[in-house]
Amino acid sequence: MLDAGFFHRWMTAAASAVDREADRLTELDSAIGDADHGTNMRRGFTAVTAVLDREAPATPGAVLMLAGRQLVSTVGGASGPLYGTLLRRTGKALGDEPEVTPQQLAEALGVGVAAVAQLGGAQAGDKTMLDALLPAADALGTSFEEARKAAEEGALATVPLQARKGRASYLGERSIGHQDPGATSSALLIAALAETAGADGGGA
Repeated sequence: MLDAGFFHRWMTAAASAVDREADRLTELDSAIGDADHGTNMRRGFTAVTAVLDREAPATPGAVLMLAGRQLVSTVGGASGPLYGTLLRRTGKALGDEPEVTPQQLAEALGVGVAAVAQLGGAQAGDKTMLDALLPAADALGTSFEEARKAAEEGALATVPLQARKGRASYLGERSIGHQDPGATSSALLIAALAETAGADGGGA
């Protein structure tokens, strides 16, 4: 079972991963975006860890909903609303339970990912964060590690795609050959989840 502490550790691990990879995310974004994705995500997740340490929500759903609200208020561009929606809708789907199962998290993440797709009007193959999140949500029902692999493979698979949504879509064919920064940061989020589960002995 996964309690609020697990979700807090997940967000802390995600913040560490984003901080470590921020320069790479910005480098990816400089090719097909506004060259600020790493900076924005680092600022957002730093704020998330601060507010979680300060307020210590008591349920998994409350952790994710607070984290999502914080990302909306601190991350610039489209990423704030999209990541905020992902975490808030996932948290809302988890409800008020003090502990949830991995399967419940998988189902809730699916709800969150669907909300992102609706908000952004994107689908698989559009070269967005959904290319990492959709396969990860599907694979999470199998294991945390399978979700991590699916997200990373999904992010890599954006390289040959032409962007059809977001800032990168303005480049047309010039967006081909570059890995999508949003899919890359989404893969970091899922990898942090698998890392947290592995550290807790729940990697299956």
